[in-house]
Amino acid sequence: MRYLFVHQHFPGQYLHLLRHLRQDPGNEIVFISEPNDNHLPGVRRVAYRPPRGGAPGVHPAARDFDLAMLRAESVARAAASLRDLGYRPDIVIGHHGWGELLNMGDVFPGVPVLGYFEFFYHADALDVGFDPEFPSPRGSLPVIRARNAINLQALAGGGDGTVQGQTPTRFQWMTYPAWARGGIEILPEGVDLAACSPDPAAFRRTLRIGEIAIAPRDRLVTYVARDLEPYRGFHVFMRALPRILAARPDVRVVLVGGDGVSYGARLPAGSWRARMLAELAGRIDLDRVHFPGKVEYDVFRALLRRSDAHVYLTYPFVASWSLREAMAMGCAIVGSDTAPVREFLSDGRTGRLVPFLDPDGIAAGVLEVLEDRALATRLRRAARRQAERTLDMGEYMARYRDLIDRMVRQGRRGRASLRIAARSA
Repeated sequence: MRYLFVHQHFPGQYLHLLRHLRQDPGNEIVFISEPNDNHLPGVRRVAYRPPRGGAPGVHPAARDFDLAMLRAESVARAAASLRDLGYRPDIVIGHHGWGELLNMGDVFPGVPVLGYFEFFYHADALDVGFDPEFPSPRGSLPVIRARNAINLQALAGGGDGTVQGQTPTRFQWMTYPAWARGGIEILPEGVDLAACSPDPAAFRRTLRIGEIAIAPRDRLVTYVARDLEPYRGFHVFMRALPRILAARPDVRVVLVGGDGVSYGARLPAGSWRARMLAELAGRIDLDRVHFPGKVEYDVFRALLRRSDAHVYLTYPFVASWSLREAMAMGCAIVGSDTAPVREFLSDGRTGRLVPFLDPDGIAAGVLEVLEDRALATRLRRAARRQAERTLDMGEYMARYRDLIDRMVRQGRRGRASLRIAARSA
C-alpha cells in the first residue's frame, strides 16, 4: 500500500507508525516535511519550503491562517510533483495544526485523508483564563478564536466523506464542537512498554547526568517538560520547592526542559527559569536543584526509572508524551488535578493528584509520596499495570491499522462509484 505522510517536522507524531509500516516490504512510504536532518530507513523524504512570513498588514487574528494557506500551497506543490511522477497514495496521513493538509484533496481527489486533530481553542475556557496569574487581555480573545480557522477548514473538508479525523484522548475530542466529533475518532496513543519499563535496580546505583550525581541514599524528585514554562506548571512547582527541600534534607530535584516557550505567551526578555530563580533567590538550595536542560532519550528514561516522585503538571491542554512514558516506567506520579491528567491517573490509585495552582498542595503531595513508601510502591505498580492495560503499542498499532484500512476501503468504493456514474452519464 502507498502511504503519504505530511508533517512540518519529520517524523512528528508518526515515528512508531512509520516503524510499524516499514516492516511490510509491500508498503511504499513517502513523507512530506520541512527540511531537517532526521532519517528513517524505508521512508522517502520530500522537502517543501516553509513560508517565510505572511503579507505585511495582515490582521493579527489572521496571521496564523495566512501562514497556514502559504504552507498549504507549498505542500500542495510538493505533492503535485509526486503526482506528476506517477505517484498516487492510497491514503494521506498528517497533522491539521499548520494547514499543511488543506489543499491535498485538490492534488489527489478521492484519496482519503486521515488528519490529526490536536486541540480546538476556546476563548473562555480550558487553558485560557485557567491561571489567574496570567489573565488574557480582552484584545486577545479575537486572536484566540481565530486560531480555529485552520481547524474549521479541515473539518469542512470532510464533506465528501474522504476526510476522517483522529485524536488521542477524550479530553482533546471534547474540546471540539459537538457537531464535529462524529468525524473524529479517539485513537489512544501507545507506549513502547519494553523500552519504557521499570528498573528496580536503578535505586541501588548512582545515577550520573553530566556533572549531576544522584546517590542511592538520595531521594530524587523529577520534573520533565519540553520547555520550563507555566503551561506545564513550572512556576508553581518551583514555588513548591522551598517546602519540599526544607522538609527533606535528602531530596535532590532534577528539572528537565529547555528555556524556550512551547505554549503560551513569551516573556519580554529572559526565561522562566531565570525569572523563577530570581523570585526564589535565597529560599532554595541550588546545590540540590538541578537543571540539565534538554536531555537524550536514554538519559530521560534513566532519570524516570530512578525517580522517587515524578511531578507532572499541565493546564487543561494537550497531555505530554512524558506522562504516558512515566506511567510505563512505573513512576510514583504526583500529577495536577486537571482534566487531561485525570484521563490517565486516578487519585490514590494510579497517582497522587494535587491542585495545579497550589504550591503547598503540590509540596504536600510530593512529600506524601516520599514519606509513605507503601503508598509509593502501590502507585508505581498500579501505574505500570494501567499502562499495560491502556497504552500497549501493539494494540495501538492494531487500532491505527484498522482505521487506515477502513478509510482506504471506503475511498476505493467511493472512487469505483464515481467511475460507474461517469460511464453511465
